Amino acid sequence: MAITVQIPTALRRHTAGVASVSLAAANLGDLFSALDQRFPELKSHLRDEAGQVRRFLNIYVNEEDIRFLGGPAYTFQEGDEVLLVPSIAGGKR
Repeated sequence: MAITVQIPTALRRHTAGVASVSLAAANLGDLFSALDQRFPELKSHLRDEAGQVRRFLNIYVNEEDIRFLGGPAYTFQEGDEVLLVPSIAGGKR
């Protein structure tokens, strides 16, 4: 199943500047495995030591939060567009 993954600016330093990539993935586990192979430096920014999605990483499929689509069990459809959005904190208090 071919899907497109959008890599936000905050993570592109781990993808050699690649902003978008087309991958074959049936589900979130497959997607992360494909990204791990292509961009090994990205792995620790997507999953924690237990292999779970990082707490502050939001994943959208066609602009819908994947948590409302079934989470990791969601099956990608041909042409889905996935957006990885890390929560970024900081600034002045």
